[in-house]
Amino acid sequence: MSVNWLVLGANGQVGRQLTRSLQPLGPGMALSRTDCDLAEPGRVAEVVRERAPAVVVNAAAYTAVDRAEEEPELARRLNAEAVAELADACREVGAVLVHYSTDYVFAGDGDRPFSPDDTPAPMSIYGRTKWEGEQAIEASGVRHLILRTSWVYDARGHNFVNTMLRLAGERDRLQVVNDQVGAPTWAATIADVTALVVHDWARGGFDEGRGGTHHLCARGETSWYGFAEAIFTAAVESGRIEATARPEVLPITSAEFPQKAPRPANSRLESSSLEAAFSLRLPHWRDALDACLAS
Repeated sequence: MSVNWLVLGANGQVGRQLTRSLQPLGPGMALSRTDCDLAEPGRVAEVVRERAPAVVVNAAAYTAVDRAEEEPELARRLNAEAVAELADACREVGAVLVHYSTDYVFAGDGDRPFSPDDTPAPMSIYGRTKWEGEQAIEASGVRHLILRTSWVYDARGHNFVNTMLRLAGERDRLQVVNDQVGAPTWAATIADVTALVVHDWARGGFDEGRGGTHHLCARGETSWYGFAEAIFTAAVESGRIEATARPEVLPITSAEFPQKAPRPANSRLESSSLEAAFSLRLPHWRDALDACLAS
């Protein structure tokens, strides 16, 4: 079944992978910020009305978590106001909207994974604006799928994996937070699962029973410290760095690494509803990391 798709945020980590993963579904277009700037009021709605795609996948967002504390208006514009415009335009042309959100919509308390039905309580501007975007989509009446994810990385772009690999060439010792727990999720996993979901959902006519809000993150869990150690192990095994160049990693607390925006201590997300709705099984975070670095 052919699906006419449109991707927003094509130059981002997930956007680049979506351009690859959605190709087999049918004719599509991937637009970067230059092509469609969500900061410009009305622009994204104009593009959707012109293109009238069957599916819009929104990978565009304001993701600079700390800078959002200093630029709340811009963060709200990109993460909430533009998303509201997008949702309304999708409803008007009959398009299905797939939108990505974040673990930051939760306060990060407790020690169990958050389910899609848990009540959000964001602590940061970034988290609040992403939650506002979710609410705007739900209020619009558009057929939609909101996919919350966590700790996204890719072989390209600014992310924790590439930062660690860069620092491995600059320092002999690193300090990494060990009291924040979540699931690192490869952008390729997000894109591939999205393509599978869209294809499967389209065959059923995009029935709303499988839509709504789900979580999409890798299986398993670790801390940022554990993630860093795994990155260096995989990098040595794949030949990305020499064993002698592997830095020593020391665990520290969040209090020892203060940041402008508070981070959730618990970023665990329960993805079983997505797996059940679309008959799929998400990979373990360590397997995905190995595949990313090996590729």
